[in-house]
Amino acid sequence: MSENAPGPGDPRRTSDPAALRPGGVLGGTGESIVVQKPETGRRVNRPAAEEEQPEVFASNVRRTASSEAGYDEAPPTVGRLGVILGTVLAVLLVGSGITLWMANRPDDSKPAADAAPTATADSPAPSASAAPTVPPIKDNAAVLPTVSGATGKKADIAVPKQKPDGSFVVKTLTEGDGAVVKKNDWVTVDYSAKDWTTGKSIPSSYDKDGKPQLFQAGAGELIAALDSSVTGRKVGSRVLVVAPPAAAFRDQGNSQLGIGAKDTLIFVVDIVRSMDPGATVSGTPAAAPSDMPQVKDNGKKAAEITVPKGIAAPKSLKSAVLIKGTGPKVTSGQKVVVQYTGLLYSNGKKFDSSLDHGSAFSFTTGGGQVIQGWDKGLVGQTVGSRVELVIPPSLGYGDQAQSGIPAKSTLVFVVDILEAG
Repeated sequence: MSENAPGPGDPRRTSDPAALRPGGVLGGTGESIVVQKPETGRRVNRPAAEEEQPEVFASNVRRTASSEAGYDEAPPTVGRLGVILGTVLAVLLVGSGITLWMANRPDDSKPAADAAPTATADSPAPSASAAPTVPPIKDNAAVLPTVSGATGKKADIAVPKQKPDGSFVVKTLTEGDGAVVKKNDWVTVDYSAKDWTTGKSIPSSYDKDGKPQLFQAGAGELIAALDSSVTGRKVGSRVLVVAPPAAAFRDQGNSQLGIGAKDTLIFVVDIVRSMDPGATVSGTPAAAPSDMPQVKDNGKKAAEITVPKGIAAPKSLKSAVLIKGTGPKVTSGQKVVVQYTGLLYSNGKKFDSSLDHGSAFSFTTGGGQVIQGWDKGLVGQTVGSRVELVIPPSLGYGDQAQSGIPAKSTLVFVVDILEAG
């Protein structure tokens, strides 16, 4: 999607001083691909006890993003499966070129205007008690759509003349030969979609300007139709999903897409890649320049970073590529998944590491979800790279102290870029 044509799910932004990562309440995490559960706003795959731990990259103003196709307009009890295609089709920050993903960031202390229940401007969210229960998954039904075309290309979906029987179907059409996707693995998928009720096509990742969807399997970030479609299936598989309203937009529908409250949706999902949440990049690290902190690789544990003595903190951003990845370059507006370790330049004290939490962190570049030093230092780097960043206060938290981070601190990060969607 072009920057001047943001689409029906045009991002909405909200100023929220409480969005500061270290310190303050963080209602949303920036790592979900779509709308998060309005009642929790918790970070995926993190124990509740860790919710108050500092997370150091959010900007002082939390930005709200929605799906280009409106797929992040899920009803309240869909929780984080707030968008269809929750990854299938979740968004684009304003001024970005991404198709889907973007996570809304609700505040735990108040109902957020950008949370799933209020995402549809002309369709108020129903109460949790009124929302239908997601039906059990079946692998077949009395009538199913016919799917043709090769895996890896847009599917040709023939909608039956008969009405759907209300079953929630997830059926493997072609089994891949890759690894089995586990719950909480980071997964990249392509998809094709149609509305069974109207016969109309729904925006696809194979369309012009479409992008593959990147999300965490089974983490509740998406509508049930997508959230439940990949776990336990092999990479390389093509999967048919028939989603009755209770497994999609429930009784809200999606006016932006022309999807009614009683419409059954059809998805054909191609599982492209998967990655363990504790993964790190591979390769032999190069030494950092002598005037930058030195980094010792520590495998699956946080890197050991030693700040050089006698060298003043730089006044501008400094970066060094320690491992050069062979993947595509990260562009502004992309959803990326990273591992990181951060410390203070002043005393070498570590203040956070995703490796200590056991799960990679995700955010969308260029949207104010992270400090400026991250956006400036990671955009343009290749997937699979390990990058060291030394970030001056002007591109970090400035004169605002954070939990564990004094005001006017220069920050050091070692970041593994694992995937970009």
